[in-house]
Amino acid sequence: MYKYLTGIDNIDQRTGGLNPGTNLLILAPAFTNGEQVATYLAKPRKGEYMIVLTTENQATDLLDFFKGNNIDTNYIGIIDAISKSSSGPGQDSQKVKYVGSPNDLTGMDIRFSQLTEEIMKGEFTEDLNQLFPTPIRYCVLSLTSLLMFRKVDVIYQFLHIITSKLKKMGSIGVFLINSESFDQKTIAIVKQLMNMVVEIKSDDNGTSMRIQGTMGVAMNWKQFQVENGSVIFTS
Repeated sequence: MYKYLTGIDNIDQRTGGLNPGTNLLILAPAFTNGEQVATYLAKPRKGEYMIVLTTENQATDLLDFFKGNNIDTNYIGIIDAISKSSSGPGQDSQKVKYVGSPNDLTGMDIRFSQLTEEIMKGEFTEDLNQLFPTPIRYCVLSLTSLLMFRKVDVIYQFLHIITSKLKKMGSIGVFLINSESFDQKTIAIVKQLMNMVVEIKSDDNGTSMRIQGTMGVAMNWKQFQVENGSVIFTS
């Protein structure tokens, strides 16, 4: 079975990586490197692809961030749900697809299907050594905006469809949410669809992370930093 490496020893050394169909929820308050951690876990390794749904940062800014952190953007597709509502219509390209707003869940689903089909058919890049079935990491940055536009039961159904597709494809999902923006009931509803939860907190001692999961993987609070796009544990 193919395994998705995470770069986190507590996961990779214990299980060899994430199984296809695994979904991770990242709970992170604002300004605690949540986006960087999500990107680190979702960035494509050799032979893999990544699809990003961005609801807060425009595709151009996201691409600049990836390039600045030495992530090969040739293997990344972006669904941009913010640019049209903030700066006018965007022109679709092979690697960037636009939807009207973070409210357009149907458009997001259609764009996701388009990108996955192009990747699976080998039309996304000129890589002749593509793995089959093709490993794809799907990353949502972030669920916070989606939950601000729609009720939690609607987002739950949307996520149920997405996570079911990821399982069928043998892909994994990484979903970021601002843990301070919603009550525990809302967080608990979203957690129902997840196999693993990565919690991030920040205090006077620095920024820390812990991991809880249904795969026998757990990690108590450890301090970390993000350097050049990588997560480095300092304790």
